[in-house]
Amino acid sequence: MRLLVIHGPNLQLLGSRQPSVYGKTDLATINQDLKRLAAMRGVIVTIVQSNHEGEIVELIGKTKGRYDALLINPAAYTHTSIAIRDAIEAAGLLTVEVHLSNIYAREPFRQHSLIAPVCQGQISGFGPQSYRWGFEALVALWTARSAALTAAPRPTAAPGRRRPSTSRRRKR
Repeated sequence: MRLLVIHGPNLQLLGSRQPSVYGKTDLATINQDLKRLAAMRGVIVTIVQSNHEGEIVELIGKTKGRYDALLINPAAYTHTSIAIRDAIEAAGLLTVEVHLSNIYAREPFRQHSLIAPVCQGQISGFGPQSYRWGFEALVALWTARSAALTAAPRPTAAPGRRRPSTSRRRKR
């Protein structure tokens, strides 16, 4: 499995930005944990952080044929980016949205995700554990999808086609 992890805007500030909301774990620690999990599961992982919506859209747009799944924390773009939503939908990847904080227990403008409807699921409110559970969910989804594809019945050869009759009956 090839996994792309995208961290959205301001996540490079984790550990020092609002620790009462986001905790004290920094992004490097989260990334190390994801790499450790990937190594244990045989997953090839690429991790990117961007503060720029257009860059995130371009990254997602280039996933076809390169990645099997996407783990994304769109951060503030969760509530505002139709472009990221559309990119995820167009990519057709298995996708899980994650958040460190519980977005539904925060300010009203943060309580709606434009991204969640185009994802297989969303995990929020569990700090760094949200990333671990999102990773594990994607591995499970990918494994189930792969098993279903290999277990699917193979198409049988189409029976030979008969040639259409050239004789016509006359009406009397």
